Amino acid sequence: MKNSEIKKTIRREILQRRDSIAKNLKAEKDISILQRIIMLPEFSAAKRILFYASFRSEVDTIDLIKLSLHLEKTAVLPRVCREENILRLYEIKSINELARGYMWIIEPSVDEARLRKMSDIDLVIIPGAAFDTQGNRLGYGAAYYDKLLATMERKIPIVAPAYEEQIVEKIPAEPHDIKVDKIITDKRVIECTD
Repeated sequence: MKNSEIKKTIRREILQRRDSIAKNLKAEKDISILQRIIMLPEFSAAKRILFYASFRSEVDTIDLIKLSLHLEKTAVLPRVCREENILRLYEIKSINELARGYMWIIEPSVDEARLRKMSDIDLVIIPGAAFDTQGNRLGYGAAYYDKLLATMERKIPIVAPAYEEQIVEKIPAEPHDIKVDKIITDKRVIECTD
């Protein structure tokens, strides 16, 4: 079986598993993950954080974004640029500046004056379908984040919030794939090592 087929199978199975987490249990897990993230030294030190706005059954990030704004951190979120097939980054000053965009994903609805670059970011909080403990990430198949992370000019810590149900033994990795540094689950902080 080719890597692409293995990835499709893992993605389908893990997303089904994630989607089947009961709502009340998901809410408890989200709180545990948020508490672990705010205790990270990388979070404390970061002034400008790249977030994602949670979508469907992803780990909820909205409270984390609100807390970061309250702590006077700069919150930056991606918006899909369909013409170029990339993510563009925009600073938001309030959660009210988010709106449904591409494929109903919540994105910044601010003007170009708020456009930011990867070089502005101190910490990346990244979504994913599945992860392994070596830091390999399986996204949703469009490679938006892979392209974005490839533009990093310096090492920026990459943290992935995930439910324990999203951790798998092994994800096939390509040479160009950028690994996450830490995975924060509802049960533990996984320090990713090769």
